[in-house]
Amino acid sequence: MKQQATPVFIDPTTDFGFKRIFGTETNKDLLISFLNELFRGRKLIENLYYNKNEHVGDTEEVGTVIFDLTCTASDGEQFIIEVQRTPQTNLKKRMLYYGSKLIADQAPKGNRRGWGYTISEVYVIVLMDGFPMPDGNSSTEYLHDICLCNRDSGEVFYDHLGFIYIELVNFTKGEQELTVDLDRWLHVLKNMSKMDKLPTYLRKPVFEKLFAIAAYTKLNKEERDMYNASLKNKWDAESIRQTAILEQEKARAKGLEEGRKEGALAIALKLKNMDMAVEDIVQATGLSAEEIEELK
Repeated sequence: MKQQATPVFIDPTTDFGFKRIFGTETNKDLLISFLNELFRGRKLIENLYYNKNEHVGDTEEVGTVIFDLTCTASDGEQFIIEVQRTPQTNLKKRMLYYGSKLIADQAPKGNRRGWGYTISEVYVIVLMDGFPMPDGNSSTEYLHDICLCNRDSGEVFYDHLGFIYIELVNFTKGEQELTVDLDRWLHVLKNMSKMDKLPTYLRKPVFEKLFAIAAYTKLNKEERDMYNASLKNKWDAESIRQTAILEQEKARAKGLEEGRKEGALAIALKLKNMDMAVEDIVQATGLSAEEIEELK
C-alpha cells in the first residue's frame, strides 16, 4: 500500500496514535464513546479513570506486565485495551492471563473471608490490526464478544469477565453500510490515516474532535518524530508478517510439488513393472525418459 509522504491524519493503530487519541485525560470522552459502542447497549460507561499500565508480575519469572491501556469506570469496572499488530504466540492465553491478573490483584492481603470475593467486572478489549483471530477457522466475523457460558445450553454463566476481539482485517463495510457508530469507529480506526479530510458521513461531534486531535499538522517536532518512529515500527512489523506468510506459502508449494513428484514416480514404477513402453509412461506421468529408466 502506498503511503502519503506527509499524512493529513495520523494512524490510530500505531502506539503513538492510539495513546494520543485514547490515552489522555482530556480525550477520555473518545474512549468512553468507543467502549460504549463496543458494548452495544449492554453497558453504559459514564466516566473513566486511567490506571497505571505497568503491573508487577506474581513471580520473578513473570516479571513486569505492561498493558497498552488500563482504566476503571465510575461503577468499578476495569478495562484493558490492547492493540496487536502481529500474530502473537498464545494470544488467547495471554489475554486470559491479563484479565485474570486484574481480578487477582483485587484480593486483600488478609481477611479473605471478610472480603467475600467482591471482585469488580473486568473486560479485555483486543484490537487486532492486519491479522485474523488465531484458530479462527477462516471466519469472516470482525467482532468476537466472549464471556463464560454453559457449553451445552449456551446460557451465560458469568458475564463479568469478558473479552472483545476486533479483527480489523475482516471489517470491509463501505461508506453506505456504516449504519451505527460502532461501524463508523471501526471504519475510522482502519482508514483514517488514508483520508485527507473529515467525510460528511462522520459529521458528528465525537468524530469531529477525533479528526482534530489526529491532524498531523497539530503535532510539534518531537511528537512528529515519535509518531514517525511508531509508524515505522508498524510498517516493519507488517513487513515481517508478510515475509513469514510468503515463506510459508513457498514451503507449502514445495511440499505439494515434492508430493506430486513422488506420486508420479510410484505410478511410473508400477507401469514399468507391467512392461509398458517408456514413451507411454512419459505421456502418462509427465516424467522424463531418464527418470523412468533409473527406476528400479
